[in-house]
Amino acid sequence: MGREGHPRSGPLPQTRLDELLDELQARIDEVRGTRDRVHSLLEAVLAVGRDLDLPHVLRGIVEAAVSLVDAEYGALGVIGQRDRITQFITVGIDEGLRAEIGDLPSGHGLLGELIRHPEPLRLPELSDHPASYGFPAHHPPMHSFLGVPIRVRDTVFGNLYLTEKRGAKEFDAEDEAVLSTLAVAAGVAIENARLYEEARLRERWQRAGAEVTSTLLSGAPRGEVLRLIVEEARRIASADVGMIAERVPGEKELRPLLADGPAAGRRSGLVLSWDDGFVGAALTASEPVLSADIGRDPRTDAHGPQWEGLGPVVAVPLGGAAPVRGVLVLGRTAGRPCFAEVEAGPLLGFTGQAALAMELAERRNDAEEIALLQDRDRIARDLHDLAIQRLFATGMTLQGTQRFVKHPEGTERLARAVDDLDHTIKIIRSTIFGLRSHTGGPKGGGGLRERCSAAVQASAAQLGFSPGLRIDGLVDTDVPGTVADHAVAVLGEALSNAARHSGARTVDVHLQYADGHLTLTVTDDGRGMPKAAARSGLKNLEERAVALGGTLTLGERPEGGGTELRWRVPVHQDGSPPS
Repeated sequence: MGREGHPRSGPLPQTRLDELLDELQARIDEVRGTRDRVHSLLEAVLAVGRDLDLPHVLRGIVEAAVSLVDAEYGALGVIGQRDRITQFITVGIDEGLRAEIGDLPSGHGLLGELIRHPEPLRLPELSDHPASYGFPAHHPPMHSFLGVPIRVRDTVFGNLYLTEKRGAKEFDAEDEAVLSTLAVAAGVAIENARLYEEARLRERWQRAGAEVTSTLLSGAPRGEVLRLIVEEARRIASADVGMIAERVPGEKELRPLLADGPAAGRRSGLVLSWDDGFVGAALTASEPVLSADIGRDPRTDAHGPQWEGLGPVVAVPLGGAAPVRGVLVLGRTAGRPCFAEVEAGPLLGFTGQAALAMELAERRNDAEEIALLQDRDRIARDLHDLAIQRLFATGMTLQGTQRFVKHPEGTERLARAVDDLDHTIKIIRSTIFGLRSHTGGPKGGGGLRERCSAAVQASAAQLGFSPGLRIDGLVDTDVPGTVADHAVAVLGEALSNAARHSGARTVDVHLQYADGHLTLTVTDDGRGMPKAAARSGLKNLEERAVALGGTLTLGERPEGGGTELRWRVPVHQDGSPPS
């Protein structure tokens, strides 16, 4: 005892001091570890939030999760329609092993447990869980498991799956807390990336719509515009196949398909029907119609050639309001992800804009055609009221002058002049009739004058130059449709023969109706018809002439060298063909 009566305080035993120092060091290491982990978590949050490309964001989330909880394997399963996993991004399994494992999981077993119950799940041995199934062949063994859901706003976007804790038998509560925190940050990053992606997608659809509108209003052919619509939609929606078909008013069938993509040749020309449940639903719906697997869709015939090789399909009406102009169908090959609403939604706006542009272009074409017809009517009226009347008056004057001319040659010349004026009046009247003929015959080519002109223009590509064309007489008014059809066919064959056999540098076509006969003469300056040439085409021309009571002659042209083909058939005075 000391002087004050207290026990003497001696030094702590060395063993106890070492224990306290070790405990203090452990606490310091724990605090330092926690600090480092918080720093790592903050860095991971910043990393996943920095990128705006969604595929890169998803992979960055998995890589950050594996690093934060020190796991051997990690995966992120994106949940799609009907609670199925549509994307599965993995870390720790190389491409070779992944190919050996086979098909990716779809959301059954333990992975589906988090889909059905989106709450953190931590297991020391995943095979002990009732929902756990056996691993497929070539799958690496896995024991410890940690899974947390990723929410985007109030919707579960997907789940993070971590297995095989390094250096420990299982994941602990701190791992769960860290991963849950990362999942919250991942939800924000995914939402930002999706918003950015949607904005870019809308911009691409708007550019595509503007290009379609510009092409339409520039006067491009209808088929070219439809193909542009299919190509743009297929490219932007990342579809393998695109198809479009226009509605035929009053009928249950659509016009033949125009297809783009693999096997487009087999799909083009197919006819879709309203009776096809899937197509019918798209034609009557005001929103995109989706199918996760068209091969198993009860609404359609899975064996239809238009669906061959396709899995996910989306169909949208061409025009949002009745009457619908047609349907646009996009398809992906079997096994690819389904079309998401974010992809299908803008598609409806694109087709609506395209349909509106088509309507405006048609209205503009109608207005231009009306203006053209009105101009033609004006020209025809002026020819009738001014030119014909003046020619007629001149003819009457010349006829009246004949009695004052005593010389026989002068009288004869006046008579010829009057006949020429009468013939000119007939030609002008034929021209007036052609200007006022707004519709063609059964074959849709307009009058004989217009059809022959079109045939001559079409032959320029084969010949390498444009043939000369001269038409005399009232071919549009006095030549009946049956004779005109034969004449156009004969002209086409004659020009084709000249292109194949003659080697000509010039070809002249003369069509004349006079004295109750229609005569078609085609001459060229080529080498003439070779003796060994097939005569089947000429035989057809001769049969056409004989059937109409006419003749076909073929020989050397009067100027020498080359060939002259003359096809001549009679036409009754009333304009009918011979019986």
